[in-house]
Amino acid sequence: MRTLILIALLGVVTQLIVGSMGMGYGVIASTALVSIAALTPAVASATVHLAELGTTSSLGISHARLRNVDWGVVARIAVPGAVGAFAGAQTLSRLSVKAAAPVMSSLLAVLGAYILVRFTLGITTVIRGRLTARFLVPLGLVAGFVDSTGGGGWGSLTTTTLLADGRLEPRRIIGSMDTARFFVSLAAVLGFLTGMGVGQIQWLVVLALMLGGIVAAPVAAYLVKHVRAQPLGVAVGGLILVINTRVIMQAASAPAPLRWGVYAVIVGLVALGLTVVIRRMRREARASAAEVTVR
Repeated sequence: MRTLILIALLGVVTQLIVGSMGMGYGVIASTALVSIAALTPAVASATVHLAELGTTSSLGISHARLRNVDWGVVARIAVPGAVGAFAGAQTLSRLSVKAAAPVMSSLLAVLGAYILVRFTLGITTVIRGRLTARFLVPLGLVAGFVDSTGGGGWGSLTTTTLLADGRLEPRRIIGSMDTARFFVSLAAVLGFLTGMGVGQIQWLVVLALMLGGIVAAPVAAYLVKHVRAQPLGVAVGGLILVINTRVIMQAASAPAPLRWGVYAVIVGLVALGLTVVIRRMRREARASAAEVTVR
């Protein structure tokens, strides 16, 4: 019972993260399930995606009500994402892909650093038009495959890439990718169930994780609606860096003092970024108020 309560709390925390930042659910939940419930990576990934059938539907509805969703983007990325997720689930059911994790995490860490710097410095991106299928289809395929094989990564890949691209505002990126995640999770579940069967699934664990996520979904969607884009971007960049540097250092067998030192540096950079952003926002607010007063 204690384990199930911990898993339900895990569902709450991870849903708040993915709902408000658009990433981190699968990576955090899968890692925790391996430790808390002693699940194998394949079973942990299957459990997370089963739970996501409930959490992502609830989260998608919440985002839609708050108008955080671009349905055109969802339509163009969800189908290829589902195809990639099914293929990834089939692969993980039969093959270990641990060697690919450090490489992918290195790429994500670079993008995370770019996002952190971009929002800290207030760099704006010129909008180049609508996000096309030519851009979204390959992104969905790769992200769906990585999401299944790595136990997570849909948000880390899609949200990170779209934030770096800059053609859609952060809250709509997060809302759209959270909504598309439902179809990715459904395809991953079908891939796992046909690849390894249902005998290894611990259904009480799935239910506890799902219920925790469903409870937190409306709060998470509310947060992304009302949090300002610049501090949200800094927080997202920091989250991506922490998650992926952890994977890289574990693969390299880095000693604990070095790992914690790197984490401390990232936290310090995020704190500095948030300080810079908040001060800039205050200056802009004062300038806007002064302009209104003059008029």
